[in-house]
Amino acid sequence: MPATPHLIPSVIQGAASAIQSHAEEVSALDQAIGDGDHVVNLQRGLEALSQQAESLAALDWPAALQKIGMTLMASVGGASGSLYGTLFIAMGKAMKDREMNLANLAEAFGRGVEAMKARGKADRGEKTMLDVLIPVADVLKSAAEHAIAPGQLAEEVSRAAEAGMESTRDMLATKGRASFLGERAIGHVDAGARSSQLMISAIAEVVAESAW
Repeated sequence: MPATPHLIPSVIQGAASAIQSHAEEVSALDQAIGDGDHVVNLQRGLEALSQQAESLAALDWPAALQKIGMTLMASVGGASGSLYGTLFIAMGKAMKDREMNLANLAEAFGRGVEAMKARGKADRGEKTMLDVLIPVADVLKSAAEHAIAPGQLAEEVSRAAEAGMESTRDMLATKGRASFLGERAIGHVDAGARSSQLMISAIAEVVAESAW
């Protein structure tokens, strides 16, 4: 990873484009078993980040990550804003006084995911975005322990994210509105899992094309 966050504008654009390209699909998933406002909330947060992209790129990684988290908390609203905000703020704290490399990124992302689990009182297997983020954290941790090319890492991250997303289809939901549907939620992919998978895959592609 680059020493400074000059990739942030490209990362934000990649994530925003991925959500925009699949907005109807994710909205339909959310309308089926969720509150129906997931995409609108995400797009509001991504737009807020887009407006700050250049200033974020001028910061160091810890400050940039924490500012991303605070921006998402303030702009997205609802559970997603709180959870994504928690993820990035925890990552920023974990990166303090550390250089950006794969090992430190893996540790920071892992800490961020653990903070999300604590904030949401949720874990893998409950039909949420954690079913995507936890496998991705595992891939990053494993990759940090072995020599791996950026392109291969991006592919493995994308595969883990997609498998995690797809796994939510046959799960019972225990969090959010979907939990009230009981077995009727089975057969539907979780909207938060799908949106996080889309953004992670887009970000992985941007990072893979950058200089490490």
